Amino acid sequence: MAMDPPRDMPSVTFRLPDSTALTLGPEPGRPLVLFFGYTHCPDVCPTTLADWKRVKAKLGARAAAVRFVFVSVDPERDTPAVAQRYARQYDTSFIGLSGDAPTTARLMEAYGVASAKEEGTAASGYLVSHSSQVFLVNDAGQLVALYPFGTRWEALAADLSHLLK
Repeated sequence: MAMDPPRDMPSVTFRLPDSTALTLGPEPGRPLVLFFGYTHCPDVCPTTLADWKRVKAKLGARAAAVRFVFVSVDPERDTPAVAQRYARQYDTSFIGLSGDAPTTARLMEAYGVASAKEEGTAASGYLVSHSSQVFLVNDAGQLVALYPFGTRWEALAADLSHLLK
């Protein structure tokens, strides 16, 4: 779903596992694909990141300009290292982030993302229900589209192709 008009999004800085800073904000020539989830997710998160892998393959060499970023909504279990390892199991260029509660909450609020802990099974531990859309941010830091869960990955690939021209 296209955002008309595009909406300016805030820049937010996270710490990577090696303690370096990574800022999600405008980056000339580099659009951002963003998703909020958690590493123990049984369905939506793995499906979404698997679709990103398909998008990246479809874009070929142009995909190197795209920042694919997974942000954990479960920092209790998902440390920065765990989030990074999770994202990279789908593709080594994918970025997994987990931050402190205020940083994560600020970013979630800006994107209109919600999450809530729910009781799980003894085997799964708790579950986290969470918004499941993918966000596309252009290189000027503006939200230009969002894709509800179940949107075919080809739609994201086509929109990225257009942004990368």
